[in-house]
Amino acid sequence: MFLSVFDMFKVGIGPSSSHTMGPMVAAARFLDRVRAAPFHVAGLRASLHGSLAFTGVGHATDRATILGLAGFQPETYDADRAEDVLAQNRETKTLSPEGLGDLHFDPTRDLLFDYDTPLTGHANGMILMATDAQGDVLLQQVYYSVGGGFVMTEEELAAGKDTDEGAPVPFPFKSAAEMLEMSAESGKSIAAMKRANEISRDGATNLARGSARIWQVMNDCIDRGLTTDGTLPGGLNVRRRAKAIHDALLAERGLNITPPHTINDWMSAYAMAVNEENAAGGQVVTAPTNGAAGVVPAVIRYWLDHVPGASATKVEDFLLTAAAIGGLVKYNASISGAEAGCQAEVGSASAMAAAGLCAVMGGTPEQVENAAEIALEHHLGMTCDPVKGLVQVPCIERNGLGAIKAVSAASLALRGDGTHLVPLDACIETMRQTGADMSEKYKETSLGGLAVNVPNC
Repeated sequence: MFLSVFDMFKVGIGPSSSHTMGPMVAAARFLDRVRAAPFHVAGLRASLHGSLAFTGVGHATDRATILGLAGFQPETYDADRAEDVLAQNRETKTLSPEGLGDLHFDPTRDLLFDYDTPLTGHANGMILMATDAQGDVLLQQVYYSVGGGFVMTEEELAAGKDTDEGAPVPFPFKSAAEMLEMSAESGKSIAAMKRANEISRDGATNLARGSARIWQVMNDCIDRGLTTDGTLPGGLNVRRRAKAIHDALLAERGLNITPPHTINDWMSAYAMAVNEENAAGGQVVTAPTNGAAGVVPAVIRYWLDHVPGASATKVEDFLLTAAAIGGLVKYNASISGAEAGCQAEVGSASAMAAAGLCAVMGGTPEQVENAAEIALEHHLGMTCDPVKGLVQVPCIERNGLGAIKAVSAASLALRGDGTHLVPLDACIETMRQTGADMSEKYKETSLGGLAVNVPNC
């Protein structure tokens, strides 16, 4: 099993990796199929199902689908051009993806939110269609956005989880137990094994450049969030708080009256800065999802800015270790809130961050695995119930608490020798089972929990 660090950490746009980035990616893939088709296409249609329908407006799924069908992709997203394309589409009822000319697409008629017909493969399902001049469907494909910006066709999902068809990698661990066994046999750290896998596929230069870019985008996102205030879009009138918290923390620096627990406020400010940017539709990095995008960068920033001896030269080790843990969670359970609740998003992110921090602070592979398990264990059962379907309440604060738990988990693991009762594999399997048993009301449908007990205006 191989999932690249650049699969787990992808540059994209907010507010949701599964509901914004995924549909955009699916639409881009569908356009490639249309371009390869032997017949002339005159129009496009889309229908959204399950969680994509129930919380699609709050997650900008409609916008993302339209823009994806116009040829936009998350990594190269241009916000100004996107607004121009959406305005033109409203006026002309056409989209003009590269190589296909003008295609009819009336967003009021050709984009359907289907609340009544769930698709069987995953809670985040969509059907994309290409039509002829009479409106008859010539080509149709079901796509599932399975979390973290990952997209699979109906056929790919049915074929199984492990769809990687590349060359074998040196350390193909599929479980934490295999990971620790390979580490013991090779004498390599988790980061070193993950690095060897990455280099075998794409070379050392691309790994170094890619990792540096991932951290740069993460760090820039924190900085933007710490210097931007105002009200987030969507109608809840949620005010940005990261800047005010950060300004107050800077003003208090050096004062003897500052209590030790104030460090938690620093971590929360870093994480909330990212998720406020995400909620505003800004550029973020999936870590492993957009809804949980603040945890990993917040812990890295905490480590670099507040921990003696921290060095930016080890950020790549942090990301590689975190990606190894995230890959295990995705392969053996889920990173999708629509599939398993927020335990799969913030819980996974906290486990990844705990592992990364433990590693760069000198933890053994056994301590790293223990850190990840502690962090994930104490998110088990967490529901996904965004108010008004927006990635704002409780999502933004939840990232701050996820970062705090990650640091606590890493610290606890470093105080021990790596010996512990509950293996990470057992914790991941428990999360999978809990997600399967969880009511659909609490899996990113906004039909239960805070979403129905807090006024949506």
